[in-house]
Amino acid sequence: MPFLNRIQRWAEERPHDTAVVIAGRRLSWAELRDSAAALVPHTKSVTSLCEANSVDFAARFAAAVAAGRQCAVLDPAWPGLLQEDMKRRVDACAQPAAVSPDDELADGDPGSTFLIGLTSGTTSIPKAFTRSRRSWQESFEASIEFFGLRADDVTLAPGPLAASLNLYALAECLYAGSEFQTLQSFDVGDVHAAITHDRVTRLVLVPTMLRMLSERGLTGCVDASGVRTIICAGSKLDARTLEAARRWAPNATIFEYYGASELSFVSGAGLAASQPAVLGGTGIGRAFPGVDVRILDDSGQPLPDGESGNICIRSAMVSNSYLWGDDGEALKSFDGWFTVGDQGYLSEGELHILGRRADMILTSGKNVYPHEVELALSAVPGVSAAVAAGMPDDLRGERVVAGVVPSHGGITATQLRAGLEDLLARDKRPLQYYLLSELPTTDRGKVSRSLLLDWISSRDRRVRSLDS
Repeated sequence: MPFLNRIQRWAEERPHDTAVVIAGRRLSWAELRDSAAALVPHTKSVTSLCEANSVDFAARFAAAVAAGRQCAVLDPAWPGLLQEDMKRRVDACAQPAAVSPDDELADGDPGSTFLIGLTSGTTSIPKAFTRSRRSWQESFEASIEFFGLRADDVTLAPGPLAASLNLYALAECLYAGSEFQTLQSFDVGDVHAAITHDRVTRLVLVPTMLRMLSERGLTGCVDASGVRTIICAGSKLDARTLEAARRWAPNATIFEYYGASELSFVSGAGLAASQPAVLGGTGIGRAFPGVDVRILDDSGQPLPDGESGNICIRSAMVSNSYLWGDDGEALKSFDGWFTVGDQGYLSEGELHILGRRADMILTSGKNVYPHEVELALSAVPGVSAAVAAGMPDDLRGERVVAGVVPSHGGITATQLRAGLEDLLARDKRPLQYYLLSELPTTDRGKVSRSLLLDWISSRDRRVRSLDS
């Protein structure tokens, strides 16, 4: 792993400085080094790590990637049978390297595999892919440069370390020699307390978390003026979340980026405190350092500016391959240009993301991406958040429907239709609207379009049809 030599360095240079604070427990750089080093002789070649957030997790993860070792991080929230299945698959499919109890807490060969990444597993059996040590070192260098991570930053990533966003944030901070914090589980009050009392300068989280923290922070007068960086991943920020975050953390540069576990970083943009926001757009910034981006059609041919197709990249940060779950489409290569099937287009160097091909709605012969509909709806006054999906339709094949969470009181379908007139082409606008008491989300905090459709079909109490 490309951070173990760095841990040794920080432990020599700054042994008593804080390395990690997890669930209220603190480890200095020397304590983290010593804890991890003591575990190495007892750590086998391939480890399936399935634990809740703790400082023990940090030490065990470091030990599990020492020398030539490999680690798969499993989600402890998964059902027990799924956890056992994943452990069996890892043991059967991984190609273990030769390791010794005498190995030191040091990085292995840069080209060797250290991480077995697993997809979320919320709707199907998780797929497994592998990453080399070199690919994450390249990613560290790119993200530290892009996000401006400094040694005096204190990063708080309040989600589960089993999620790739937070696991990467931990490793990135260890590489940079910067303090990392997280909680045992996400709690708005605990995050606010950490920001107030623990000198947090940097947040790494998903949009739903940022919205809760910002809105409740404004209501509760929680001072976030010391936060100078907010990094959001998972989806593009909607207008309501962005507005609340800028008011709550007035000095923060808010970064949003596009990437995938198999690709690492692709593109991103940072919105400084004084910089005006463009609401309702699909732009997600320019290519990350060391990344080339192209839009290719299904035969691998380049498409001109403004024409949508497969978002393809070429970089040293791409994962190696799949251990299992590859259907030939999950990570596809066009002569060295890789894609996970996300659709988008380039306009004057800026990448615009439309969404996954699997999410695309085909209505009356037109391709509509729910992501674009959601961004437009979220820019309509009176809308706090929105989710769109395709519902079966005998006439059109599918029809676009949308659920909205109002920002204040109620909202009508007429208001929504009027608000979209200048934001979205007519053939992309929803035909039906539903009022939501809350967003349909997964246990990872990601918006679920399939759950919206389930709520509608089952007449769930959290959804109500809007009359015009």
